[in-house]
Amino acid sequence: MTAVPLHQPSPRRDPLAGKRVVVTGGTSGLGLALVRAAHRRGARVGFVARTAQRVDALERELPGTVGVAGDVVDKSAIHRVALQLTGRLGGVDVLINSASSLGPVPLAPLADTECEELELALDTNVVGPFRLTRALLGALAASARAGVHPVVLNVSSDAAVQPYPGWGAYGASKAALRHLSAIWDQELQDLGIRVHSVDPGDMDTPLHSLAVPDADPATLKRPEIAADELLEIVTQGLTG
Repeated sequence: MTAVPLHQPSPRRDPLAGKRVVVTGGTSGLGLALVRAAHRRGARVGFVARTAQRVDALERELPGTVGVAGDVVDKSAIHRVALQLTGRLGGVDVLINSASSLGPVPLAPLADTECEELELALDTNVVGPFRLTRALLGALAASARAGVHPVVLNVSSDAAVQPYPGWGAYGASKAALRHLSAIWDQELQDLGIRVHSVDPGDMDTPLHSLAVPDADPATLKRPEIAADELLEIVTQGLTG
């Protein structure tokens, strides 16, 4: 007869399990991969996307997730989105701002970029994350007071630091997001909230396909891999 230990070690609990994670751009590309990965790891996931039908479909695919149809560019929608997320999740521990816009499609030199195209990139990639983060600060601060180490992760790009011709609107907006994140991080540390800006690398996503339609998908990172990498950064933050 084989002896059975009286006390068997319990499996390590995933730091994401039970955490309330919000993802923007949650029905496509990296955002979708993040929603699926966080759900798989036991997080309580809320996500935002523009198309109601796609939001409903993803909620059905991933029972227990909370989908909200809304556009981070729409100033009038931000507080409604924030209230729906916090109300249905009971709070927020992690915010991942993943929704992005290239600006002009096809990509264009700055001299050929319309003002409205630059505004779209800035509104989606900088102002939208700023508004939603600001609207959720109370919930994130409450999470910190409850003993969690809340994290805001803003999805950046190497175009934020490298001046790629043709990527002017996108690169300028991501550079602004990168610096905004660094300032948020300094200002919110006393509240126990950390803010990170992370470049996930070139991925095989619809956004990249719009930007570089001739790119070979085999040379690009899968969004599922990037999602796992970003969530590892989040879990490191959650565990202090």
